[in-house]
Order: sequence, then structure tokens, then C-alpha cells
Amino acid sequence: MEVLWILCQTMLVDCWLPGSRHRCWLLRLFGARIGQRVIMKPRVRIKFPWKLEIGDHAWIGEEVWIDNLAEVSIGPHSVISQDAYICTGSHDWTTEAFDLITKPVAIADQCWVAAFARLSPGVQMQQGSVLALGSVASGVLEAWTIYRGNPAAPLRHRPTDPCGHSSWFPPVPMHRP
Repeated sequence: MEVLWILCQTMLVDCWLPGSRHRCWLLRLFGARIGQRVIMKPRVRIKFPWKLEIGDHAWIGEEVWIDNLAEVSIGPHSVISQDAYICTGSHDWTTEAFDLITKPVAIADQCWVAAFARLSPGVQMQQGSVLALGSVASGVLEAWTIYRGNPAAPLRHRPTDPCGHSSWFPPVPMHRP
């Protein structure tokens, strides 16, 4: 299964071809849980699609690398910008064999991982949190807070409207007239 995925990914996902439909279709074929209207730009790398969940209306930018040895979930209306790296594995340097350690990464709805940002194993981005350009996150990123730096530290709160929606993401109408 892994060898077949590597071949398919190389030819159809991690390639220059424009469009998202074929990428989402192929990822679903290999077990990824992909929502509706997901945008997936060219040159995306995903280790194991069967350990990936992406919510509706999410956006995955060019050259994003999702190194998911453990589960990665990306919530609806979230953005992972170009060249971001999501890591779920590390090694235990206290053991002679450098045993593999994996921890899932959870990105809630309406989050933004900016370009060149890095997420360490076990990161939990709560609803509406933002990781700024080139920042490196570990642990929990609190809801509606912008983080910056290495290591990422809170910069300020992100504005929301009185209904709790981010002012950057207008509410989606339930039905059209």
C-alpha cells in the first residue's frame, strides 16, 4: 500500500499539475477523509493519507509537507500556507535505539498556519488560532490567538464578531434564496 501511494503521490499529488479535484480524489481513494470544496495546491506531500482528515473549505498551499506518522486533522475553513511543515514524529534521544515517538496534530476550524511555519508533534491549534510566518509551534495554541516566533509565543488576540465568528471568515449562509 505504501509503495503504491508513493508512486501515485509522485505522479499526481506532489507534481506541478494545477487543480485540486484529482488530488482530493486520490487522497480519498487511499483513505483520507477530505471534506467538500477543499483546495489543495500543487507539490503537496503527504506521508500516509489514511492518517489524514481535512474539513470542508480548507486550503492546503503549495509545497506543504504533512509528515503524518500519526493522525493529522485540519478543521473546516482552515488554511495551511505554502511551505508549511506538519510533523508528527520524533525520536527518543534518551534510548540507545533512538526509538520513534509519534503524536497526533490537531488543527481546529478557522485556523491559519502561515507560510514556512512548523508544527511539532502533538501540537493542538484551538479554534481560530494563527501561527505566523516562519514560526515554530509546540504544545497548545489557544483559541483566537496569534502566535509568532521560535518558539512561538502569543502576540495578541484575533478579533471575532459578537456571534463568535472570526472577522476574517464571514459566516457561510445556510441556504441560498
